[in-house]
Amino acid sequence: MDSEDLQFFNPYAEIRQTENRLPHWQQYGAVYFVTFRLADSVPAHLRDAWEEEREIWLRFHPKPWDADSAREYHERFSGAVERWLDAGHGACVLKEPACAEIVAGALRHFDGSRCGHLAWVVMPNHFHLLFVQRPEWPLEKLLHSWKRFTARRINESLGKTGPLWQRDYFDRLIRDRKHFANCVRYLRRNPQRANLHEGEYLLYESALAKLIE
Repeated sequence: MDSEDLQFFNPYAEIRQTENRLPHWQQYGAVYFVTFRLADSVPAHLRDAWEEEREIWLRFHPKPWDADSAREYHERFSGAVERWLDAGHGACVLKEPACAEIVAGALRHFDGSRCGHLAWVVMPNHFHLLFVQRPEWPLEKLLHSWKRFTARRINESLGKTGPLWQRDYFDRLIRDRKHFANCVRYLRRNPQRANLHEGEYLLYESALAKLIE
């Protein structure tokens, strides 16, 4: 895949909206940055305060957002969650190589058919994924299949039952090539920011992502 082939967010094109605990916007064929986190990765008191503050902010900043509002949202809310995740809360079962490999294997399995992977990183209590959506696979359907399969396999490997992943997920439509490059750099540097060592994470970069310095 060449960088010229990437399709970024078009504010004038059709947007499909879905909602779980968080709102999600979709444009088929676009590039996405998605984060899944384990159910125990953010302490309840932090999550509850975050959700209350975010609900108030959204009342005064309805979508679609301009660039300044989008930047404020991600710095204020997405940024907070990312810092909590990198702090290593919870059991961090994905630090176990076998569990991390289950996630990596699920991602690799449908690369090129259901989606096209650009870069991803599996961290101890979450993972980030940068990919191109295929029109025939709506975002919620694709991500549900990953979560369901990996939850079953990881719980089996650990001899556990119950929820593995947090119910919802965070996603962003990539705006342009600069935004894409920044996301690649974020994934690449995430293990270092979280003070992880070799063997405590898994990182994948496509040939296109490797061109980003």
